Formats: sequence, structure tokens, C-alpha cells
Amino acid sequence: MQFRDLKKQYSVLKDEIDKSIAGVLSSAQFISGGAVRELEAQLAEYVGVKHCITCANGTDAITLALKAWGVGKGDAVFVPDFTFFSTGECPAAEGAAAVFVDVDERTYNIDPDRLEEAIIKVKNEGRYTPKVVAAVDLFGQPADYPRIREICRKYGLLLLEDGAQGFGGSINGRKACSFGDISTTSFFPAKPLGCYGDGGAVFTDNDQWAAAVRSLAVHGKNAGNKYDNVRLGMNSRLDTLQAAILQVKLKAFREYELDDINKAALKYNEALKNTGLVLPEIKEGYVSSWAQYTVQLPEGTDRAALQARLKEREIPAMVYYMKPMHTQGAFAGTDSADAGCPVTERLCRTVLSLPLHPYITDEEIKKVADALGSFLRKEG
Repeated sequence: MQFRDLKKQYSVLKDEIDKSIAGVLSSAQFISGGAVRELEAQLAEYVGVKHCITCANGTDAITLALKAWGVGKGDAVFVPDFTFFSTGECPAAEGAAAVFVDVDERTYNIDPDRLEEAIIKVKNEGRYTPKVVAAVDLFGQPADYPRIREICRKYGLLLLEDGAQGFGGSINGRKACSFGDISTTSFFPAKPLGCYGDGGAVFTDNDQWAAAVRSLAVHGKNAGNKYDNVRLGMNSRLDTLQAAILQVKLKAFREYELDDINKAALKYNEALKNTGLVLPEIKEGYVSSWAQYTVQLPEGTDRAALQARLKEREIPAMVYYMKPMHTQGAFAGTDSADAGCPVTERLCRTVLSLPLHPYITDEEIKKVADALGSFLRKEG
């Protein structure tokens, strides 16, 4: 059993993907070929924004957004404590202070109440200027943007949506990657929409920011002359091969993959409802793209033993994430390490992510549920 079955996906899409790759090879336009701009237009249309600028990976996408805004020393960027490292790494690398905020225990996304408390605390202390809220669409469900946007307006902060795991999700029909002043995503292979290597994208309705991001992604070039560098940028482009692959996969994602993975998640919910696990909660009006199906184990469960038991049955299970951001060694000795996030600390002890993808079978879901239930009954 595969955690995210990319082999099965390729077998289904093989003819179209092979043809698309062959087209790029024949053209020999490996950098900035036509497929890149075509994909950008398709992604912008799907998300519902004016601009999409592709780049080399999701981490670069965040960095490009922060650079376009001039985020740096003395600024505070508010980041959920329970997420992947890059969301906090990027502002810190720009010289800003990452201020870690606790999350909602059921959605895993940044808690708006704790966010407002953190903003007020930073303003009162006066060491940093609150600048950006970097909200993450963790595990596929968009964050609570109606409330987060209200808080950003109240305190004059920019909103960055880190949609690396959220592409395809929505709130009342509005798509993820459209909620931020700038939004970003990742096309890492295991993401809801993934390529066959690294890739990312930046989304915005703001013409000025879009132009700055496009310039920054190619060494700060002038829009009309790549040898006239008007700012210090970076080298972050999506390869044409990856764009061609993503065009095929975006079509499948839109036509059936998003629906199929949501159907599979509902089957997991039904199969696991009497196991004592805390199951994922999708808020009313929200749709998740299910980057991961993550449950919470009862406190005291031997998670390592459970993973080992599942592995014996050829069932992969992963822990996202086992360490709060504020306790990462890179932030030791900094103000970022001073964060009280009890929900995150508990989640790091209890979460477990199960195999889920659009091609998972009913038999595989039953196998996972039976193995989990058997272990938990013995533990109990």
C-alpha cells in the first residue's frame, strides 16, 4: 500500500503525460517554454485570481512574496506553530521575527483568537512591527480566512496564504490560494497537485506585486530586458517539463481527483467512527483537498508501536508534525522560541496521518481501519 500512490496515478495518466513530456523534448524549450505560461493562465483561472507566477518550489514562493513586500529586520510575521518548517524559516531568513501562534485543535489551522492575542502582545512590547500573517491551509483545509482577514484589517497587516497543502480546497465556493493578499502553493510530488520534482506558484490580484514577484524570480530582471537587473532577486523558475506534467495532472484534478479523494475521506470517517480516534473535522461550507488524512490518537497511545504494527501489515503511516515550530533548534535562543502553544504540543504527541489519495480502494481503507481498531482495542 502506498501513502500517496503516485505510481497508480501515473499508470492512469501515462499516455497523456508521456505525450506532454515528448512535446517538450521535441521543442527543446526546457526553460520558460510555452507550457509554463499556459499553466499559469490555467492555474489563475482555476483559483480565481488575476496573476499566477510559477517558481521553483513552495518555499521560494513564500520568500518571493515576502521580498515583494519588503519584509525584513524589525518586522514580525505571525506563523502557526503546527506546520512545516518553511513557513517560519522564510521570514526568519529575511531577517524578520517569526512569531509562532497556537492552532485550532480540530482544524489544525491557526487559531484566530490566539492570533489576535499574539498581535496585541507584539504591539505592546514594541520590539517588532507587526507586518504579515502567514496562515497555512494545513492538511488541505483552508484556514479561517473570514476571521483572519478581519483581524488583518483591524491591525493593518498583510495576509499571506500558504496554500502548499491547500490547493483545491475552498470556502463557500471560493478557492484556496485566493484568500491572501498574496497566496502561494507547492507542487512537491505528494501535494494535492504535484509535479515530478519541485515546483511552486505565487497568486495575487495586485499588479505591482505580481510584477515584482516575476522580476524577483529571475534575478530581479527588468520586465523588458533580462540583462537589466533592477533589484536583487533569485533564480526560481518552474521547468517547462514540470509545467507540461502539471497541465495533465491539473485536468485530472479538476475532473475527478478532488471529488474522489473527498469520497475516500468520508469512507475513512465511517470506517473509523467507533475507534476512539479524533477524526478530521471539516467546517461547514469548507472543502478540503486532503493533503493528509490526520487523526489524533488517545493520549498515552504508543504511537511508535502502532506505526510498527501497521508497517508489519504493509500500511504506511506518517507523523506530521512531531515537533512544534517554536522548539526547532534553528530558533533556539531567539524571541521566536518564546511561544506558549499547548494545543500544538499535544497534537505533536498524538497525530498520525494515514494513507489517502484519489486512487485508494475501499479494501485498502478497510484494511487500515481494521488494523487501527485492532491495535487500539488491545491498547485500551
